[in-house]
Amino acid sequence: MRKEKDSLGEMEISDDVLYGVQTRRAMNNFRASGRTARIEMVRAYATVKKAAAMANMEIGDLEEDIGIAIVTACDEILEGRHMDQFPVDVFQAGAGTSFNMNVNEVVCNLALEITGRSKGDYRSISPNDHVNMSQSTNDTYPTSSHIAIMWKADELLAELEELAYSLEEKGKDLMEVPKCGRTHLMDALPIRMGHEFRAYASAVRRAAGRIEQREDDLLELAIGGSAVGTGANTREGYRKLVIENLSMLTHRVFISALDPFEALQSRSQMLAFSSSLRELALELIRIANDLRLLNSGPTTGLAELSLPAVQPGSSMMPGKVNPVMAECLDMVCFQVIGNDIATAMAAQAGQLELNVMTPVMTHNILESLDLLVRYLPDFRIKCVDGIQADKEKCVSYIVKNPILATLLSERFGYLEAAELAKESIRTGTPIPELAVKKKLLTKKEAKELFDLMSMSMAKYD
Repeated sequence: MRKEKDSLGEMEISDDVLYGVQTRRAMNNFRASGRTARIEMVRAYATVKKAAAMANMEIGDLEEDIGIAIVTACDEILEGRHMDQFPVDVFQAGAGTSFNMNVNEVVCNLALEITGRSKGDYRSISPNDHVNMSQSTNDTYPTSSHIAIMWKADELLAELEELAYSLEEKGKDLMEVPKCGRTHLMDALPIRMGHEFRAYASAVRRAAGRIEQREDDLLELAIGGSAVGTGANTREGYRKLVIENLSMLTHRVFISALDPFEALQSRSQMLAFSSSLRELALELIRIANDLRLLNSGPTTGLAELSLPAVQPGSSMMPGKVNPVMAECLDMVCFQVIGNDIATAMAAQAGQLELNVMTPVMTHNILESLDLLVRYLPDFRIKCVDGIQADKEKCVSYIVKNPILATLLSERFGYLEAAELAKESIRTGTPIPELAVKKKLLTKKEAKELFDLMSMSMAKYD
């Protein structure tokens, strides 16, 4: 054991851990979830500490041997080492002070070991005075949050493009399958099944575009504002240097917050990004529910397509198969929407010079990103790629569709076509046959007008 001291007094710390007294206090105080920071957040924070140390050395405030040791310690964390040394619960002290100090202590004790000193020798290298030099939790936590979210967002955008491509390719495969369109869940004019899937691909790409736009907003960073936006305890040039270092280390083009006071008060950029994930989730729910509906049956539903059977659907009913991959996507997206609601509540809870609820916002957004990144490949491979259409079933629905009378309204008027539709429903006689029977069309005209492929083709295809 070793003794460490902070402003509240002394505490014994196990000598085999890299964190220190303030982390230990947080572990005792905050045990709400048992969940700790995601690796992206740990890496982002280590990147911020490294960039700050480099800037402070360049300015001349940080001794080179200490600065190099801090940079080396950060590099070890960025290599994926010491990840078990960040035990602070994601629901913690407001603003993220507990986690900031957790990182400061781990980096500090690593730097002490690198320089041949003992862990806890904070007179030589201090977690507050050296690792946290020119910084505050109030500017480092939102800065790290932006970086972590952007890293994970890049993974999601790649997965969304894969999903959009699969939907688009499935659309090409199904473009020769004519089917009834439906509006208000009621029969409408014919389309191609390929049109539906092409539209799903477009919707996914549009949602991805909104995420990309909101991600660009995160390039504006709060770092350099220190505690309240004034930049107190920072030297001239530090803000510019730390931004340049972060841009170099992450291969991004970051900029300083246009208004550093607003950057600490408001979490609007993170809220907007979370909203883009909600928008994506709502589109994915719509698509998943369409697939469930089109797959419904096999004898009492639409059964126009079949989703791949990936597991038995019932513990009681033999042979039953359920659309489980689409169901799971719904549940994932419900959680994303719930995370966005919590994020919105946290965003409006900022008061005066600081929003202290950033930790829960960061956790929720990263969780949503992780859920989508993990599940979308399975949904794409085990559901979308294996979808098959029942062309015969689709054609049988078109033949009986009374809304085909719409194609006669231009020639005979809306009211006359409506009467034909009602008679078709009442007698069960298909519209083409009824039109010939009433001598509105010749057999040849009816065959041409009601050709399945031509009447389901989009005018702009």
